[in-house]
Amino acid sequence: MRLVMIGTGYVGLVSGACFAHLGHDVTCLDIDETKINKLQKGISPIYEPGLEKLLKTNIEEKKLKFTSDVKQAIQDAEVCFLTLPTPSTDEGKAELSYILSAADQLADMMDEYKLIVIKSTVPPKTCHMLREHIHKRLESLNKHYNFDVVSNPEFLREGSAVYDFMNPDRIIIGADNESCFDQIKALYAPLHLDNSKLITMDTVSSEMTKYAANSMLATRISFMNELSGLCEKIGANIENVRVGIGSDQRIGHQFLRAGVGFGGSCFPKDIRALIASSKQYDYEMPILTAVESINRKQKKLLAQKIKSYFNSKGGLKGKTIAIWGISFKPETDDIREAPSIELIKELINQGASLRLYDPVAMNNAQLELSTLSNLKWCEDEYEASEGADAVALVTEWQQFKLTDLESILDQMSGKALFDGRNHYLEHDLREKGFEYFAIGMPTS
Repeated sequence: MRLVMIGTGYVGLVSGACFAHLGHDVTCLDIDETKINKLQKGISPIYEPGLEKLLKTNIEEKKLKFTSDVKQAIQDAEVCFLTLPTPSTDEGKAELSYILSAADQLADMMDEYKLIVIKSTVPPKTCHMLREHIHKRLESLNKHYNFDVVSNPEFLREGSAVYDFMNPDRIIIGADNESCFDQIKALYAPLHLDNSKLITMDTVSSEMTKYAANSMLATRISFMNELSGLCEKIGANIENVRVGIGSDQRIGHQFLRAGVGFGGSCFPKDIRALIASSKQYDYEMPILTAVESINRKQKKLLAQKIKSYFNSKGGLKGKTIAIWGISFKPETDDIREAPSIELIKELINQGASLRLYDPVAMNNAQLELSTLSNLKWCEDEYEASEGADAVALVTEWQQFKLTDLESILDQMSGKALFDGRNHYLEHDLREKGFEYFAIGMPTS
């Protein structure tokens, strides 16, 4: 099929490259000429394992192209995917202006039937609203073409998005016109999925499924983070608790790790949007409100631990702290709502100097933190730890497991290591001579 991805952000770029790899003719459309020029050369604007190779392969095979020509891209396509950002407004609602602008362009350029697929994360009833919006736009233009709007939410994890697309747990298809189901199923047919993975439903339920999935996962994280605080108070170890409850097959091990909170482009935004949607219907959601509150509190935890440690050492002013990891999770350069950003800003406010390192997120971090002083950008974790009074691990990159910690300690001025992801084993760090502080563990 001939597809257009309207928007070349994270979802559009990965989905477009993967659909091309499945044999479809894909055009990725974006108004950013600089980004399009880079993409035409196979240069990805985001870090995602396997993506750049996929881009170059399918560009060479002429299955994937990039353009800023809105009219040509839309009129050539049979299926139009909306893969645009839906960031939070100040009130927490999902900002739909990008979606509505694209809908106007679709109506303006439409010259035959189009199947319009929303892959962006949008509030329930957005498909209904968009269908009415496009219909009114067509009427104003005296056009009378048929179209359908369906929901096909993405479930791609940053850091493993290409794998997730090619090996999905499920494909959710939301449509209010039965004929649309077969069209969307045909798009994914090369994946040879069985019927249990192709789940069909109405559009409102499909839109809600995306929010429900992210909210459930975020709830598990916040629940463990809340427990971790009690564990520290009473002398329990959250890691032991995690193993104990995770062995219950009704619970499982996924998303039970305590840490310094979740970030990224999905969980925080989607929770806020679902809470905001519930308020429109005068329906309270106290569990999700608590999930968001716990996460905000958890993002401040590591800074509090570091400040408490240095209170007896003259305070943080003039101290040097090494920051290991800035991205919100490993295997991505995404720093949106990353716990590290809040930690960095608080430590700088307290008068500390920071030495920072992340394997792939340095460029994004430098742009985000360009107004701050007393930051030293380092080549690796070893350089970051030189002369440091303490190390704070914020992102659990695998390479930090392989770091020669004895060498790190030898070149530090202090001995404290604050592990915001429980990445290390307490007894190993203490045997090496560190003063070790983790999340949800009693302090020896």
